[in-house]
Amino acid sequence: MFEELISRIASALKSRQIPYMIIGGQAVLLYGEPRFTRDIDITLGVNIDSLDEVLSIAEELSIKPIPQDIMTFVSQTMVLPALDKVSGMRVDFIFSFTPYESEAIERAKRVLLMGEEVCFASPEDLIIHKIFAGRPRDMEDARTILLKNPDIDLGYIRKWLKQFDASVDGMNFLNTFEGILNS
Repeated sequence: MFEELISRIASALKSRQIPYMIIGGQAVLLYGEPRFTRDIDITLGVNIDSLDEVLSIAEELSIKPIPQDIMTFVSQTMVLPALDKVSGMRVDFIFSFTPYESEAIERAKRVLLMGEEVCFASPEDLIIHKIFAGRPRDMEDARTILLKNPDIDLGYIRKWLKQFDASVDGMNFLNTFEGILNS
């Protein structure tokens, strides 16, 4: 069911020329340990100025936004949470326009899913997202991705985590990563 929904979303985003990448648990399934996940997280390579277009895609796909005041919620969180009316699956559209996210979307791995080319975050970018999120489940996901993908570009990960450390007071993402790498 996830595969069918992901392929429909990918097709709609492609037809509207909206760059994107699948992140979160669905991408972990591609690179790490199989695990249950209840949602689809999609980073969009557009900012909230494209909200109306994303809402149009959601309507076209029978995906219903969750917030009552959509504009206020998206403006505050940069996320449009929604539910697929058919399956009840949650879909989070994450708006982004940072240099990191733009590069990550460009690096996305294209995977054929139900006849549709779908863009998944690279294993390196997925690890960066997991380190940034910082929950215990994310740390375990990062560890398994590292174990199952020995050709990962560690320099790329270190470069971005170091930049994030410099921009977020009190965080030490690079040390967290090195701890996982050494465990």
